[in-house]
Amino acid sequence: MFAARLGLRTAFRGATRPVGRQAAKTSFSRAPQQARFASRYQRFGDQKGGTGQNWSNIRPVYRVQYIWRNYRTPIIVVSGGGVVFYVANQEQVPVTHRRRFNVVSPETEKQVSEGMYDEVLKQYRGRVLPTEHPYTQLVARVVERLLPSVGPLAGEEWRVHVIDAPNERNAFVIPGGKVFVFTGLLPICKDENGLAAVLGHEIAHNVAHHAAERMSQSFITLSFALLASLVFDISGNLANSIGSLFLSLPNSRTQEMEADHIGLLMMAQSCYDPHSAIDLWTRMAEAEKGAPPQFLSTHPTSYNRRELIRKWMPDAEAKFNESECSLSSRYAEDFKQAFGAGNSSRLGRSGRIPVQQQGSPSRRVDDDDDFF
Repeated sequence: MFAARLGLRTAFRGATRPVGRQAAKTSFSRAPQQARFASRYQRFGDQKGGTGQNWSNIRPVYRVQYIWRNYRTPIIVVSGGGVVFYVANQEQVPVTHRRRFNVVSPETEKQVSEGMYDEVLKQYRGRVLPTEHPYTQLVARVVERLLPSVGPLAGEEWRVHVIDAPNERNAFVIPGGKVFVFTGLLPICKDENGLAAVLGHEIAHNVAHHAAERMSQSFITLSFALLASLVFDISGNLANSIGSLFLSLPNSRTQEMEADHIGLLMMAQSCYDPHSAIDLWTRMAEAEKGAPPQFLSTHPTSYNRRELIRKWMPDAEAKFNESECSLSSRYAEDFKQAFGAGNSSRLGRSGRIPVQQQGSPSRRVDDDDDFF
């Protein structure tokens, strides 16, 4: 019995050993076949799925490749339509004849800006000087003299507001003829000629419809930001900052220089000395402290603006002479010497605004008499 069991165990072991060797040989022999198959697969494919196309290892480039290869037709259709739309909405800026993209009409520009006017009045309520204040009359007189040179915009409902803010050197004109000047700017203007240089610049923004251009430019900036966020896989805020740096800021500086050019011609046509603009930006450069570099700013540096004005001065002098300003200025000076400088007239709703003494009470900001 024991011998029988031993014989069975020996027979079982003998029967199982060849099977184990065969399995080992089989598994060993199949490994090279799998390797050969894998090598052939890699040879005919690529590292991104075997499509036969070369993919870049650089992530932004790979994203561009992926978007292009999977969405080629929509990209071509949208891009082609965008180019046609961009070209179809090109127009020339008045006076300078610069070509720009604009899809916002002057009426829409004015409607959008109405809310801004109300917000500014609310923000500075109680600090707006009354209509009869000498500063308000000074600004009104300069604006009135510049209006004949603004073309169709002269028919707008122009309003003048002077904000009592000695530490703020600023001025702006909201589309629709709403003028705001901060008292901190007046010492730098020094006189009417300097103030005419500032107001000519601000009104020129309205003549060129720069607000409408900025609204239109925002569509391009947003498209650029969206594309940058897709390609570089960055947040929307960073993409907007990049778009602002490379699109919005350069366009803003272009508008500022263009407003300087148009405003210079406007003040010369209105018989203000155009050379005063050079003196203004010289004083402005001295007053600037800690200004950011030009490529990070919405405005050119005061030095660059002054040098550009020097370049445009021959055209301004020609405009000054065409208007026979030198003759009228001489007559005005003779009149002052003969009769003295009395109270100047100011246009208001009914015609004239009397000069107010310093101690007079202030009027409400929303008074309808604060325009001419």
